[in-house]
Amino acid sequence: MRISTKGQYAIKLMLDLAIYYNGEPVKIKDIARRQDISDKYLEQIVSILHKASLVRSSRGAKGGYRLAAAPEDYTIGMILRATEGELVPVDCAQINGEDCKNSDKCVTVRIWKRLNDAVNGVLDDIKLSDLVEWQNELIDQYVI
Repeated sequence: MRISTKGQYAIKLMLDLAIYYNGEPVKIKDIARRQDISDKYLEQIVSILHKASLVRSSRGAKGGYRLAAAPEDYTIGMILRATEGELVPVDCAQINGEDCKNSDKCVTVRIWKRLNDAVNGVLDDIKLSDLVEWQNELIDQYVI
């Protein structure tokens, strides 16, 4: 399984919204500048996140985006699934395994299901608020 830049940038976008929200919506161009990502690409990503109800938008001169919930209410798995779809290493590792006609007699399906459980367990255990905390720790390390 490989996470695309869309998924990686979605996490950066959500982290930026969590860090820089001060009551006013955050503009995409500001996130793009801080994260060194194309604003056009971020607009595509934020559209996906908006459709998934992870962010809210405001129009107008003071418009922009903000998180739809508190950072501790988001897991990294939620964000990645919104942009990447299901996070499975192979089709037969899906919850119901229906895509594999041989799953009932194939021993390797156990490998893929364990890998799937491990990856999703990690991604569902890390919250957006954890990333905010880790970012703050990183910044504190470089204070002179």
